[in-house]
Amino acid sequence: MQQHNKAQRSITVCGETLTGSHHICGFFDSREEQFDVILPFFKEGLTNNEEVITIWESNLHTKLRSKLSNAGLPVNESLLNGQLKILASEDTYIQDDVFVAQRMLDKLEKALATSQDGPHGHVRACGDMVWALKNLPGTDELMEYEAKINLLTPKYDCTLICMHNINTLSGRAIADLLASHPYVILHGKIHVNPHYIEPTELLKKFSGRRKDLLSSDLSVF
Repeated sequence: MQQHNKAQRSITVCGETLTGSHHICGFFDSREEQFDVILPFFKEGLTNNEEVITIWESNLHTKLRSKLSNAGLPVNESLLNGQLKILASEDTYIQDDVFVAQRMLDKLEKALATSQDGPHGHVRACGDMVWALKNLPGTDELMEYEAKINLLTPKYDCTLICMHNINTLSGRAIADLLASHPYVILHGKIHVNPHYIEPTELLKKFSGRRKDLLSSDLSVF
């Protein structure tokens, strides 16, 4: 097994330096604001020989590759050598048109464990969460999934960003997302989140209250 020093590794998000492993909620009000944050984050990761995993709906992959290339990232080379992985929401979050929280947690943990045993160590992963607006079966498990990620991240060398268009979210969804992420990106800046609730406490709160917390009648990106 490759040995990697999680405690001392530093990463840059929104111009701020963080150390250790992190689960971050990114609120964005446009695609451009989203790319302004994640492109430098990806570029630093590839430059530092870290693994970069990003999940988007497949119809956005061409635009994503173009943005990455235009930002000076070695997209084709990194895809070929496995350092960069661009995955589809349809094959991960909503495989078979259903979201299963435990299935996705298992996929995530497998990816983190595989990377930790490989040449890169640290994983930078970003998931575009627009799929949650489709109200597919199982979407009501999303907030419990987010809470459980906080039990996973301390075990691995990783930085995980869940990316949301804030214009599409209900007030209750925003409150629950804040409760389930220790850090939040808002207006292009990252903040320690004072509304974060430790996962065991939060899971008790969510237990038995699975509802669709994401409004489906507002425009998406």
